[in-house]
Amino acid sequence: MNAQLPLATPHTAVEAVEDVSLQLRLLGTTDLHAHLLPYDYYADEGGRPYGLSRTATLISAARSEVANTMLFDNGDALQGTPVGDVTGQFGSGWRGPNPVIDAMNRLNYDAASLGNHEFNFGLDWLDRALADATFPFTCANVVAHPGAAPTGSYLPPYLLLPRRVCDATGQMHDLTLGVIGLVPPQINIWDKAHLAGHLCARDMVETARDMVPKVRAAGADLVLLLAHTGIDTAAPQPMAENAALALAAIPGVDAIMAGHSHDLFPQPGRADAAGGVDHEVGALNGTPALMAGAYGSHLGVMDLTLTRRGGRWGITAHRCGLRAVATPCAQPAIPPDPEMSNAVRAAHTITLRHMRKPIGHCAQRLHSYLALARPDPSVAAVNLLQQRILSRAVAGTAHEGLPILSATPAFKTGGRGGPLNFSDIPAGPVSLRHAADLYSLPNHLCGLLITGAELHEWLERSAICFATQRADTPEAMLRDPAVPGHDFDVIAGLTYQIDLSAPPRYDRNGALINADTRRIRKLRHVGRPLDPVDRFLLATSTYRAQGGGAYSPMRGGNVVHASDRLVRDELADEIARAPLAVPDDYSANWRFHPMPGNAVMLDTGPALRSDPAALTGPGVEDMGLTQDGFLRLRISL
Repeated sequence: MNAQLPLATPHTAVEAVEDVSLQLRLLGTTDLHAHLLPYDYYADEGGRPYGLSRTATLISAARSEVANTMLFDNGDALQGTPVGDVTGQFGSGWRGPNPVIDAMNRLNYDAASLGNHEFNFGLDWLDRALADATFPFTCANVVAHPGAAPTGSYLPPYLLLPRRVCDATGQMHDLTLGVIGLVPPQINIWDKAHLAGHLCARDMVETARDMVPKVRAAGADLVLLLAHTGIDTAAPQPMAENAALALAAIPGVDAIMAGHSHDLFPQPGRADAAGGVDHEVGALNGTPALMAGAYGSHLGVMDLTLTRRGGRWGITAHRCGLRAVATPCAQPAIPPDPEMSNAVRAAHTITLRHMRKPIGHCAQRLHSYLALARPDPSVAAVNLLQQRILSRAVAGTAHEGLPILSATPAFKTGGRGGPLNFSDIPAGPVSLRHAADLYSLPNHLCGLLITGAELHEWLERSAICFATQRADTPEAMLRDPAVPGHDFDVIAGLTYQIDLSAPPRYDRNGALINADTRRIRKLRHVGRPLDPVDRFLLATSTYRAQGGGAYSPMRGGNVVHASDRLVRDELADEIARAPLAVPDDYSANWRFHPMPGNAVMLDTGPALRSDPAALTGPGVEDMGLTQDGFLRLRISL
């Protein structure tokens, strides 16, 4: 693998001040989520259009084109696939360094920041992983004491990277790049169990405003933000989750690498560019910017023309773009780097051995291709198992006898994850990989004491993932692309309808935006209207209970059970207890409120065609494949 730019040394610090220009290329990855090889551990199949081993080939080529090149990662690298999770577990048999960090070491990253998922397995696990790195990490807004003068930064709040760079004539010059890492402050909610009493995340924009002048004063010629945050064109809000636009507008910021939302930026020709988002030139509020998708699907390439005038460096031109490891058209995918593939082979082998362990039997095929369109057996299966687990947990307590409901989303519903991003579990023997496919995120199960009124609001928050349907646009897309499919919780044990003609009651961040509207209609429990004061137990995740997504955090006194084990491990144990069979009445759980004459379009996985029974229902029409490889369905309302 190519080496980093040479470090500047003290004897080269004094240079002439004549004007000079040169090219600096900044390469970026983000949201790798432990996708090292182009392998799907849930489907147990290779050849997928992603993976750092494919990106490594692009990195090598990009470095060969420009003399001055630096490589960065923008967070959420460590968690995501079983290879990242399994090798971090005691007893897995893994004895080497963290395999993701080891791969990044081999690629000679110059620096990296943290994403929110880096905190999912606790600080001890994260400390061990970061200790394996031969490159520095930075995170400015995670501190022990946030106050007016924050103290106790978990990682260095910024880095100064002095490098020797060359101009077109071969002359060498000193350049110091300042790098600031930022992570969404929502980790205070999402990983409260790991962080409470230890660390706290500050507002990203406030932190960057404080930090940029300090980095400049410390000697940075340019300032790069590694900001694990998405691009939201709404008005800036304190503690925003997706704050890339506001960050890019801070004086003194020269470039920004964004992430978190798994989106692509820039996309020249994209029609929704607005409000400081310029896809044509690759800039946010005029600042050079990148967001390189997820899973190693793209490499971000930021080419900066630097000019030194009066002894000060500045950016006088830039070009930002993305290089894909695969395209929807017929060209073959970028081949994996052989050296990288061999380096991660041992971790891959241990992961396969673990994921292929048989655990039980499933009576029917479970897939999530239609989870956003109708009651789904894969979602029903998770809800059934969660109800059983919680029922056993509260047996013999004061809460035994209360009706037990369960809430879960389908975690894989296509979207930005692409046409392969769906769960699909065949009938027959079940392995650990199938349980992980049903529940891919590292959440913990909890039981909540909840009222009928709170359940109604829960479902209103869930229903925001759908676009509002109008009679004058009878074939609009079903889902709101700004809301991930995994925000759509289905509550088993209730029956209800979702009225798509009504606007959403809440926004993506859980703020009440239409107080006079309701999407949830005919909400019933065992056939009778749900009374607002009725009391239930709800099996859900700690992530939801703490306010993850658009949901409201529950009061601590409402939590009657909290497991210290991952949900997917508990699901695997439950499948081992008895064969998994979803009752036929799951299909009565929910439906869309009828809108005669209206239909919606849903993009799903083309593998749905292998289940013809799912496509033979009334009002479902196969419209063919989209340019991105999705199967488009027309569904009558």
